[in-house]
Amino acid sequence: MKKFELKAEARPEVGKKSLRSLRAQGKIPAVLNGGKVVELPYTGDLKEGERVVEIDVYKNGEKRKVKDPADKKKRGIITTDIAVKEEDVRKLIYTPDIFEIDLELNGETRKAVMKDLQFQPVKDTVLHIDFLEVGPEKPIVMEVPVKIEGHAEGVKAGGKLQLTMRKLKVKAVYDKIPERLVINVDNLGLGKSISVGDLHFEGLELMNAKNAVVCAVQLTRAARGAAAKAEA
Repeated sequence: MKKFELKAEARPEVGKKSLRSLRAQGKIPAVLNGGKVVELPYTGDLKEGERVVEIDVYKNGEKRKVKDPADKKKRGIITTDIAVKEEDVRKLIYTPDIFEIDLELNGETRKAVMKDLQFQPVKDTVLHIDFLEVGPEKPIVMEVPVKIEGHAEGVKAGGKLQLTMRKLKVKAVYDKIPERLVINVDNLGLGKSISVGDLHFEGLELMNAKNAVVCAVQLTRAARGAAAKAEA
C-alpha cells in the first residue's frame, strides 16, 4: 500500500453542537477504532478523546459468538474520537487507491487505514470518517481495487470484456495487502468468465462469494453473427 501522513486532534466533545462547530472550521469528525481490548469494568487511564466501547467477545481480532460459558467476561475496546482537516484528507478520500496511514495523534504516530466514509446526501460533503488502527499481527478486511491485464482470447474473437467487480474484499495483515489485485485474462475465451473461486493471491484470503463473477468475455452481436455464419 501507498503511505499517507495525516495529523489528527483528539475530540473530547461528541455532541451535535460540537460537530457543527468542527465542520464550520473545515474539519471532519472521525473515529479511530481497533485499539486495545480491555476487560470491563475498565479502571485504567484514558487519554483525551478515548472511550471504551463494550463488545461481546473478542478473539484474534474479530468478534465471535459466545460458545464457552467460561468465556463470557465482559470486554471493551478503546476507541478514540478525533478530527482531521478537510484539506488534509482530500487526496486520501477522492482516489481509488488505498493507503497505509501514519496518523499523528496525542504526540504519537499510529498505523491506520481508512475503513468507511459517510457523505451528506445532497451536498456530497464528507460527514464522518472511520479509521482502523492496524498492527503487524492483526488481520483486517479491506476492499482492494481490481486491475485487469492482458488481451483476452475471447476479445480477439470479437467478444467484449466486462469487469463486474471493481473491488474485492481481502483479509490479511495490513502490510501484506497490495494496492491492486492484478488478474491476467490472456486465456479467457469467448463466453467464459473468472469467478472469485478461480483466483488465488499469496498471503490473502478472498472474502467475497466464490461463485461471484469478477470478469467475463461476453458475446457481442457481431460475434454471434460471425459464429452463425461459420456454422452455416
